[in-house]
Amino acid sequence: MSNDKAAIRGWTQTQSRLGRKAARSVIATGLLSSLAGVGQAWCVAVILGQALLAWQTGHGHPTIWPFLLFAILAAFRAIIMASADITAAKAGIAARRRLRAEVLSSILAGGPALLRRMHSGALATTAVDRVEALDGFFSRWIPASTLWIAAPLVILVPVGIVQPRAALILGLCGLCVPVGQAVFGIGAAVASRNQFLAMTRLQARFLDRVKGIATIVLAGRADDEARKLGEAAEELRQRTMKVLRVAFLSSATIDCAMVVALITLAILDGRQALSLQASGNAPLLESTIRNGLFALLVVPEFFAPLRSMALAYQDRAHAQGAATAILELPDKPDLTAPEGARTVNANGVMLSFDSVSFTWNPARGPVLHDISFIVPAGETLILAGASGSGKSTIMELLLGFIQPETGRVLFNGAPVESIVPDALSRMVSWIGQKPVLFAGSLRYNILFAKPDADEKELAAALRAAAVDQFLPDLPDGLDTMIGEGGFGLSGGQAQRIAIARAYLKNAPVLLLDEPTAHLDPATEKAVFESLQRLAVGRTVVLATHSTAVHMFKGRRIDLQHGRIMSRQGAA
Repeated sequence: MSNDKAAIRGWTQTQSRLGRKAARSVIATGLLSSLAGVGQAWCVAVILGQALLAWQTGHGHPTIWPFLLFAILAAFRAIIMASADITAAKAGIAARRRLRAEVLSSILAGGPALLRRMHSGALATTAVDRVEALDGFFSRWIPASTLWIAAPLVILVPVGIVQPRAALILGLCGLCVPVGQAVFGIGAAVASRNQFLAMTRLQARFLDRVKGIATIVLAGRADDEARKLGEAAEELRQRTMKVLRVAFLSSATIDCAMVVALITLAILDGRQALSLQASGNAPLLESTIRNGLFALLVVPEFFAPLRSMALAYQDRAHAQGAATAILELPDKPDLTAPEGARTVNANGVMLSFDSVSFTWNPARGPVLHDISFIVPAGETLILAGASGSGKSTIMELLLGFIQPETGRVLFNGAPVESIVPDALSRMVSWIGQKPVLFAGSLRYNILFAKPDADEKELAAALRAAAVDQFLPDLPDGLDTMIGEGGFGLSGGQAQRIAIARAYLKNAPVLLLDEPTAHLDPATEKAVFESLQRLAVGRTVVLATHSTAVHMFKGRRIDLQHGRIMSRQGAA
């Protein structure tokens, strides 16, 4: 736990340091705004002082300069405050854009392996909601964390010159505020983190139930699941109200300190003014009234930066909650080529495993035990075995999403971790059990592999994948719109789209992970025929337990519980 707290604190400090660079102009305008506010308070004090003195004694007359100066300062303050708001908003936008790019890069770096330990709903919450909640941290908290000290100190200087006693009282009352903020701030941070966790659990549960709504209805559990979602929503409501309750208590400490300062100054200055009025010292009375009014009027200005800091303290708590989720993601990948990085000759790629072992969950033991094999360039390796034998783990190792605990995964003799990521991506095509299709046209989904492909290349891919066989049956041909996940296409048609993508990409390595697992025998045979054409001249690794695997000729390894049980060929 202490390490987690240290990591959160370190992350928050790093973000504060980065955000403070962009907030320098906001801090400067904030100080200017406070000084302008002091100037306005002085103008009002002069105007009211002259009016009160004329009413009480019948002497003195108002002057025009305080009115003009007040108007000038008001216009100046409005301009710099608007500029500060715009600058703060831009800083928040830039920081969120940077953080969201880092979060997405981390998610992509984790690949499918990340979904084994983190729910997709939690990842979506981190990338969208948690990053979005950091807007206040960068646009409000970071400037406020400097202004709550700097602005009151700047205000105390002119107040101390005009009325030292008022500066002393304001300073003492101001020192009481951080104590109350610290007491309630700890509770606010804990409550905010718990509120974020409740929101994440609710979103993950809701996403799960939406995905499995057909199963829920058929099992007659709709009412039970609705009740449980209601309970999760109620938990989120209670935690949200707790956050608000602690935030209100935090704000109350500033109100108490400000009231104490106002009452104290009013009593002391009022007594002094009454005694001077009784003595008949008109010049000193005018000065005392003016200075006393100035001290009273400047009190809200003195506490305004402290109030802004209290309001923004919740944004800091949100940042700590976001840090908890962001730090659970894999480290952001270094997109620059590391020292000794390689690109590997992509004309013909030899794959090999050298005594590779891997464990997903230590409690369940290794899923791969000392696996070694070689796939020469242009040849095919068939990984056969029942579900859970380790075939998909081998695929993820070849894709570079995970790293072996022991041993090495080699591409033409180069360890996969030493290959430039872009080069590895260009080198490998992958087709899984269920292809990922996006909501959009059929053309867009095929060209996703190579957006700049011309019509000739597209037509060749359509023929090779046999997409042209069902294309005439679609209402708009290649421009037919399909739903997310391939809604509107059969399983075999969707798989042919994936094959057409692989043709367009034209990578030298082809990884096939149970590509016909959910297809009927006739469709499976047709898809295997397309895959045979795609495999020509490529290094292929095919993971399957299908009986139609005899259509592929090549080396074969039979796996059971992560161990090689038998080999055929020289693999």
